[in-house]
Amino acid sequence: MRNIILRALEPSDIDTLYLWENTPEMWQYGVSQAPISRHQLWEYIRSYSANPLSEGQLRLMIASGNEKIGTVDLYDIDSRHGRAFVGIMIAPEYRRKGYGRAALSFLTEYCRDTLSLRLLAATIAETNNASLNLFKASGFTPEASLPGWIKETGNRYVAARIFIKEL
Repeated sequence: MRNIILRALEPSDIDTLYLWENTPEMWQYGVSQAPISRHQLWEYIRSYSANPLSEGQLRLMIASGNEKIGTVDLYDIDSRHGRAFVGIMIAPEYRRKGYGRAALSFLTEYCRDTLSLRLLAATIAETNNASLNLFKASGFTPEASLPGWIKETGNRYVAARIFIKEL
């Protein structure tokens, strides 16, 4: 397993996040459809709450030494039902090197042991083979399909696959 940590975002991450968030190729599978400013990123980091259960979300930096590898997000955290959705982005130069699998492993432990969650879910475009393979290799199982759920380039819509992992 790769030697990584998951850590809170720091002000020194703003330039890296700014680059990642403003790369149109990264928008294809995410929710962003427009550029984000440094000020917006600064406000997000400045208003960080160390209680993801009350906030309903958490973004962590995936790092190895001084290298910023990517981010992992928990969202729609529901402490009552013990579940959350997870998203992950690995910078292009670090893909297919085991970092994503290591990050999901650490995130799973954190969600189970610290947040007392019992389920993680991911919504993945059926055309995102790298992500589909990552989640399968990380112990998530495909449970459902939502036809025409995700808009790709132009007017093309593809199914979303819902993956679940019991913690």
